[in-house]
Amino acid sequence: MDVNERILTDLVSADDGAAAQMHLAAGFPIYYSEDDTPADLLIKEYPSGKRELVRVRGKIDELVKVLN
Repeated sequence: MDVNERILTDLVSADDGAAAQMHLAAGFPIYYSEDDTPADLLIKEYPSGKRELVRVRGKIDELVKVLN
C-alpha cells in the first residue's frame, strides 16, 4: 500500500459521518458506496432520505434504479 492509499484508508476509517450529515442538513445530496455497490455506480442520498443508484457521467447523474 502506498502512502496515498494509506492516508485515504486512515481518513475513511476515522470518518464519523458528520460532514455528510452537515451536507444533508444544508439541503444537498450526498454520494457514497456500500460493500455491495457495483464498482461503476454510486448511491445518491437526498436530504429527504430518498436513495438512488446512479452512474456519474461528468456533471450528469444517470439514474440506474430508485432504491426507496
